[in-house]
Amino acid sequence: MAYAKAIDALADPTRRAIFEILRAGPRSVGDVAAQVPVSRPAVSQHLRVLREAGLVDGRAEGTRRIYGIRRAGLRDLRAWVEGFWRDALASVKEVAEREPGEGGTG
Repeated sequence: MAYAKAIDALADPTRRAIFEILRAGPRSVGDVAAQVPVSRPAVSQHLRVLREAGLVDGRAEGTRRIYGIRRAGLRDLRAWVEGFWRDALASVKEVAEREPGEGGTG
C-alpha cells in the first residue's frame, strides 16, 4: 500500500499546489514559496511530507535545495488508479457480453 502515503500527502490542498508547481520542473524552496500563500518554513515542511511519500526528491545546489517530482514515486499511485479502470472495464465487458434476459436490461 505504498500508494496510501502518496494519497495522504496529496490530500492537503497546499501540498497539491506545490506538487503542481513542481510539474513544470525543479524549483528551489524560495521559488515555490513565492507561488503559494504560506511561509517558506511551511513550504519546507510540505516538501518534507511529499519527499517522505516518495513523490519528490531534493538535491543540494550550492546553498539552495532544489526539489523536483520523483516520477518513480508515482508508479504505485498510478497502478492503484489503473486498477479501478481495469475493474470498471471488466464490469462493462461483462454486462455487454450477457445474453439478453440474463438479468440485464437487454
